[in-house]
Amino acid sequence: MERSCYNKALDLLSRRPHFRRELAAKLAGRGFEDDEVDDALDRLEAKALLDDRRTARDFVAHRLAREPLGRWRLLAELDRRGAPEGAAQEAVDAVYPDDDAALAAAAAERWRRRTARATSAALARHLERRGFTRRAIVTVLRGAADDSDEP
Repeated sequence: MERSCYNKALDLLSRRPHFRRELAAKLAGRGFEDDEVDDALDRLEAKALLDDRRTARDFVAHRLAREPLGRWRLLAELDRRGAPEGAAQEAVDAVYPDDDAALAAAAAERWRRRTARATSAALARHLERRGFTRRAIVTVLRGAADDSDEP
């Protein structure tokens, strides 16, 4: 029995939330026609089962609960998953703190516990890969330098 595009989309959404663009690509990859995919996704949106803004907010909150990440990393991950730019920016703005220095410090602490090569340059590269702002990285590095000055 061949499954309908709508039922396949429901099946995929039952496993985890998806963005519209991401779900459309998966359905197209399974051989469904573009018109059929659009109709199925429109039906899901009308029933509030597919909501890019909610999915983006939930994604950001979940990722920050798992590990401290910077704003730029979160935006890049949302883009890679198919979140519309406006929904991604709105989600990060709503959930992410204005000052990311505390998150950067938490990321630095996690990194220091896991690595033996705790140089300032390596830490700065790690925090940059995690998407933190230069201001937050400098704040963390200054704090680390102040800590190393203590007797």
